[in-house]
Amino acid sequence: MTPSPRPPHLSIVATMYRSAPTIAEFHRRVSAAAAEITDDYEIVLVNDGSPDDSAEIAAHLCATDARVILVDLSRNFGHHAAILAGLSQARGALIYLTDIDLEEQPEWLALFYQTAQDQKADVVYGIQQKRVGSRIDNFLGRALWKLLNVGSLVRIPADQMTCRLMSRRYLDGLLQVRDKVLYLGGLFPWAGFRQVPLPLVKATRKNGTRSTYGMGRKLRQAVDSVTSFTAAPLTMFFLTGLAVWIGSIVYGGYILARKLLTPDQIEGGFTSLMFSIWFLGGLIIVGIGLVGQYLSKIFQETKDRPIYIIRAVIGRDT
Repeated sequence: MTPSPRPPHLSIVATMYRSAPTIAEFHRRVSAAAAEITDDYEIVLVNDGSPDDSAEIAAHLCATDARVILVDLSRNFGHHAAILAGLSQARGALIYLTDIDLEEQPEWLALFYQTAQDQKADVVYGIQQKRVGSRIDNFLGRALWKLLNVGSLVRIPADQMTCRLMSRRYLDGLLQVRDKVLYLGGLFPWAGFRQVPLPLVKATRKNGTRSTYGMGRKLRQAVDSVTSFTAAPLTMFFLTGLAVWIGSIVYGGYILARKLLTPDQIEGGFTSLMFSIWFLGGLIIVGIGLVGQYLSKIFQETKDRPIYIIRAVIGRDT
């Protein structure tokens, strides 16, 4: 029986979606950065059902560079699922996860490696010193981080970036998670071990590429992150309902007292009546929708479908 190849010292993982303009430059720069640390490395590229020719470009790299492995998913499963697909295929003692769009610069790898050595950390993760999005995006992002930390059992760092260097023991622990509704921003700190933040500033995009995260995807990600990682919205809704119930009792007692003391001064109020109907009706609808979101997550978890399907793995032994 032929023994399996020895695992490399370093694995570099990146996902691809509409990434054709940056793949070649990313490969060149990240290969140079990895070579400064070790010549024993691999580059795992995950094609997340990209509609452009990202898979073809990556397959060509596999043919010209034996260190490149292409993990081709059967369709687009989403960024977080693609990340887990790549991490599951990484064999290195150290695993460096990064984006392929070059906003997270490949040359940072040496800085992550040195920080991990100096701090004796299992994880070194990037955080944004300055957010590069619009004012609305930045405001919503800050609000989301605060909401997540309200009911979370672990502190979720704000302004996390994708890039992070991880030890093998940390990644093995992380891959034991079987969540179907993924929020890696919460799972990364939840897994524990010694984690060290590294403040960085993203580079501007090149080659006219744009972020594939539109407002719709951001909103869906925000809903998934909140409902899959904290029950705080349910708690706040319960407390709001409790406050409205107590307030209604107090106000009802006030109306009754005025009616008994000064019956001629009490007048019916159409405006106050409509306000009460709209307020309570809206509150009930929001509550039903909120509970529905949590029930939908339970439904997805109980179906126990795989979060991704790999069509082919090109490179390594193929």
